Amino acid sequence: MALRLSASRFAPRVAQFRAMSTGLDYSRTPENYEAVLDKFAQIRACAVLRTATSEACPKAMQAAIDGGFKIAEFTLTTPDCLSHLSDFRAKYDGDVMVGCGTIMNTQDAADAMEAGSEFIITPVMIPEVIEWCAERNIVCVPGCQTPTELYNAYRHGAPLQKLFPGVAGGPMWVKAVSSALPMLSINPTSGVDLDNAGDFLRNGAASVGLVAPLFDPEAIAKGDFDQIAQNAAKVMGNVREAGPYQRKK
Repeated sequence: MALRLSASRFAPRVAQFRAMSTGLDYSRTPENYEAVLDKFAQIRACAVLRTATSEACPKAMQAAIDGGFKIAEFTLTTPDCLSHLSDFRAKYDGDVMVGCGTIMNTQDAADAMEAGSEFIITPVMIPEVIEWCAERNIVCVPGCQTPTELYNAYRHGAPLQKLFPGVAGGPMWVKAVSSALPMLSINPTSGVDLDNAGDFLRNGAASVGLVAPLFDPEAIAKGDFDQIAQNAAKVMGNVREAGPYQRKK
């Protein structure tokens, strides 16, 4: 499929990333699992990128990193997604944490892990993907729309739950649900912008994802990647003011 990339394109790095697993099923160690969650709790914001062209993808993500992002999500709807993911993992391993989004099934998840992904994101709640990841100590952040879906994702083994799409009420909705269901660690993605990211975090969100407000489509189309870096610096300033997240263990 055109949106996925043959493993041969990033074959030189496959052995390196497999070496970080406990076997050929892409399992991670419990220590690695905890380290990924610690990074989310410390940084609290993820740059979520999808671009129409392969060429724009690395330029846009580089701009976000230059602006201060330390967690990067490449989505499978971006051409050559896995190749770009693999490149950034090799370039920033140990500094910027790199993951893969728009995972729709366990084969997608396996392909992403093969490319070097450090976490898995799904746009909707897919129990078999959550369970596949949980069995392998892979952090999975599934997309959920309602409190029921958020809680069911938690029950299936998702340590973070992505709120997608955005909900009416924004930060106050997150505050209400977090108070009623304190076992959840909610990651709002849609509806988060450069100005309200800190509000979400101060009202109970564990972390946030930034999509179009960070990766302004008009700026990308014009090749204005300095604007992306400025957007990143602005939102990360707001995120840092909220401080780290106290994980629920």
